[in-house]
Amino acid sequence: MSTSSSVNPAVFDWSGPNGLPRFEAVSDDDYAPAFDTALAAHDAEIDAIAKNPEAPTFANTIIASETAGDELSRVSALFWNKAGAHSNDAIQALEREIAPKMSRHYSKIGMNADLFRRIDTLWEKRTELGLTTEELRVLERHWKGFVKSGAKLEKTKQERLAAINERLASLGAQFGQNVLADEKSWCLPLDGEDDLAGIPDFLKEAMASVAAARGEGHSYVVTLSRSIIEPFLTFSTRRDLREQAFKAWVARGENGGETDNRAIVKETLALRAEKAGLLGYANYAALKLDDTMAKTPEAVNGLLMKVWEKALDQARIEERELAVLIAEEGKNHEVMPWDWRHYAEKLRARKFDFSEAELKPYLQLEKIIEACFDVAGRLFGIKAVPLKDVVGYHPDVRVFEIRDREDKLVAMFLGDYFARPSKRSGAWMSSFQSQHKLPLKNGAVGEIPIIYNVCNFAKPEAGRPALLSLDDARTLFHEFGHAAHGMLSNVTYPSVAGTGVSRDFVELPSQLYEHWLTVPEILKTYAVHYETGQPMPQALLEKVLAARTFNAGFATVEFTSSALVDMAFHTRGAVEDPMAVQAEVLKSIGLPQSLVMRHATPHFQHVFAGDGYSAGYYSYMWSEVLDADAFSAFEETGNAFDPAMAERLKANIYSVGGSIDPEVAYTSFRGRLPSPEAMLKKKGLAA
Repeated sequence: MSTSSSVNPAVFDWSGPNGLPRFEAVSDDDYAPAFDTALAAHDAEIDAIAKNPEAPTFANTIIASETAGDELSRVSALFWNKAGAHSNDAIQALEREIAPKMSRHYSKIGMNADLFRRIDTLWEKRTELGLTTEELRVLERHWKGFVKSGAKLEKTKQERLAAINERLASLGAQFGQNVLADEKSWCLPLDGEDDLAGIPDFLKEAMASVAAARGEGHSYVVTLSRSIIEPFLTFSTRRDLREQAFKAWVARGENGGETDNRAIVKETLALRAEKAGLLGYANYAALKLDDTMAKTPEAVNGLLMKVWEKALDQARIEERELAVLIAEEGKNHEVMPWDWRHYAEKLRARKFDFSEAELKPYLQLEKIIEACFDVAGRLFGIKAVPLKDVVGYHPDVRVFEIRDREDKLVAMFLGDYFARPSKRSGAWMSSFQSQHKLPLKNGAVGEIPIIYNVCNFAKPEAGRPALLSLDDARTLFHEFGHAAHGMLSNVTYPSVAGTGVSRDFVELPSQLYEHWLTVPEILKTYAVHYETGQPMPQALLEKVLAARTFNAGFATVEFTSSALVDMAFHTRGAVEDPMAVQAEVLKSIGLPQSLVMRHATPHFQHVFAGDGYSAGYYSYMWSEVLDADAFSAFEETGNAFDPAMAERLKANIYSVGGSIDPEVAYTSFRGRLPSPEAMLKKKGLAA
C-alpha cells in the first residue's frame, strides 16, 4: 500500500482484530497527511484506468474503478466517524478544509473525459457484454454517476458545476458544525426543588450526570440532547421552564451571530437549483428523485398530502383532548408546542393507565441491546460475540463479532450509545468498511463489513443502569436494522453493498426492524425491571401495546410538515427568504400553532448538513409504506419469526443491497408492491 514517510501507517493498515482499525494508534494530526497521500494515490489509479491503451472492458474499467481508492476510503471512514461521533476544534477545522477538497477530487474524476468515454462505450453496448443483473446495476450506477457529475457538459459548465459542488460541501460542513455549537453552548441550570417540579428520578439522575460532566457548578442541567430535552418537556410541571427550553431547542441554527444557518440555507438552495439546471433538470427535487422508487416530486407530494390530511384531523382531535386537561387544572392558556408532550403524557396515563416513568424502569439499555441481537438471531441466524478488551474510537464504544449459524465471522459491529458534547445529535448507522467479494491489491479476496451504530442516550451515573424511553428503544432497533442491512450484505461489488440502495428504499430494513421491539415475546423476555429483574407485568405490557398509536396525529404532523417543506424548497429553486417559504408552506397546509416541524429549517441536518436527505426526507414515509406491508407478511403467518418468511426477507431485502432494482427486490419478497393502507392503519390513521 502506497504511503509517504510522513503518514502514520495505522491510518491505512487496519491490523486490529478481524481487520478493525487500531483507533488508539491514530491521532488527530495524522488525518491531513493521510488525506494528501490517499488523494494522490487515487488520482494515479484513476489516471491509469482512464489512459489504459487496451479497449474498455467491464474488468479493466468498472471493476478497476470499484477497487481503486482503498486508502482514501479508509482515511475517510476514520475521519468522518470522528467528525460526527467525537469531534473537537481541530477536527472541525480540518473538516472545513477536507469537505471542499474531497468535492474537488470527485468533481475532477466525474469530469474525466477519457474515463467517461470508456464507461460510455460499455454502457452503449451493455446488452452485448453478457453481464449479470448485479453487473448491469453497477455499470448503470457508474454511468449515471458520471452524467450527474457533468461528464456530458461543455467545459465551462463543468467548471461551474465543480465550483458549485465544492461550495455546497463547505456549506454543509459549516451547517452541521453550527448546530452542534448551539447544542453544546446552551443549558438550563436547575438548582432548586421548585425547578425540579414533576421531574422523575431517572431524569434527575441523567441531568445530574450531565451537570457533573459539564463541571459548571450546577446540580442539574437541561441540555438540548433529545434524550434530556424530550423527557424534560414531558414531565416538568414548570411551564415557564418548558417554554424556555423548548424555544432554545427549536432555535438551533437561528440565534444570530456566527452559528446562524439562515444565510447558509439560502445559498445552498440557490446553488442546488443552479446545479439542477446545469444538468438539465427542472429543479433539484427532479434531479434527486431521478433514481428512486418515487421517481417524481408529484408522486412524493401525493403520498405526503394523503397522509397529511388524515394526520391533521387526528392532531386536532388530540389537541382538543389536551385542552380539556389544561382546563381541568384551572388554567386558561391555549395548547402551545411546549405544552404538548406534557399534557399528552397525562392523557396517555389517563387513557391507558400507565406513564412513561412507569415504563422506563423496564427498558434497560443493556437488555434492549440483547433484544436486538436476539431478534437478529431468530430472523437471520446471526449472533453477536462481545470483544471485551478491544479498543473502539471512544471508551464508551462496544465491539462485537457477528457470526452465522456455522460460527463463521460475517461482520464486525460497534455500538456507541451515549450522548456527549463532542457528538452531533441524532442517531445513525455508518460503516468503516463495506462487504464485497472482489480481489484486492494485497492478495485478499473480499472484505467483511465493519458497521457501527451511533445513538445519543443519556449516560447514567456510574453504577446505575441506562434506562430508555420507548422511543429510545425504537431508535436503537431502527439503527440496528440499518446495521443488519450492512452486515448481512452478500454481493460482489462494493458500490451496491449493504445500504447502497435508493434513498426511499434504504429506510425499509431499519423501520421494519422496529416492529420486532413490540412483539410480545420480545418484550416479555427483555423488558425486565432494573431493580427486581421481574418481567414487565402482563397488564402493563397490554397497555403499552394498546397505546402504540397514541399521539399519532402529533408525530405524523411533525414529520410530514418537515417533509413537505423539504419538497417545497427543492421544487421552487432559489428563494429570497427560506424562512418566509417555510412559514408560507406551514400556513398553506394548516399547521396548528400548537405544533411545530420536527426539524425547523435552520437545524434540518438531514437536508442541509450535506446532501443525504435533500428532497429526500419523505423517504422515511415512503419506506414506512413498505415496512408496514412487509411486517404484515409475518403477521399473516401467525408467527413474527416465521422461518420461511424470514429467509425470504434476508434473501430479497437484507442481503442484496442495491444489486437488483428495489421494486423487483420487494416484489420477490412479498409477491406484489404495497399500497399506503397498511401504513395508515399502523399509525392509527385509518380503520
